[in-house]
Amino acid sequence: MPASRADLFAMLDSLGIQTKTYEHSAVFTVAESLDIEKAMPGGHTKNLFLKDKKDRLFLVVALNDAAIDMKTLHKTLACDRLSFGKADLLEEVLGIKPGSVTPFSIMNDTAARVTIVLDATMMDELLLNYHPLENTATTAIACEDLMRFIRATGHEPRILPVSSGRLPHAAD
Repeated sequence: MPASRADLFAMLDSLGIQTKTYEHSAVFTVAESLDIEKAMPGGHTKNLFLKDKKDRLFLVVALNDAAIDMKTLHKTLACDRLSFGKADLLEEVLGIKPGSVTPFSIMNDTAARVTIVLDATMMDELLLNYHPLENTATTAIACEDLMRFIRATGHEPRILPVSSGRLPHAAD
């Protein structure tokens, strides 16, 4: 059984990590979340669940307006060509549904099948925002606490420059 939101908060609490959670209506895309984000301080993010041709899995996490070239990302990650992981694989490995992808879901990857990649630009933010395993809320966490959380799950995050600039917001 995958971890629940309560399980996530219990783990964060056991690690002494303080967070702030904002409740909101369900959002499934970065575009849908733009209005909600205005009330929350910190970097807002997108999460890409990817697999390469050798079935290696990656969770790439970047700022929501980061420009990521999917045609060349495999070179940065030193892997084969990438495609998006299917919903059933996402649920099997990370225990979440599409629209709720988050680095917090790495706690469900007990077999350590997923390599978590954090964009270097995102890691310059002091505070970061992610769904707490479901897309009806957003949880703010300090950057260094995110690293501590990921390591506590048995994963060593890779910090790489996966973005090549910033995309304009639809509202701009």
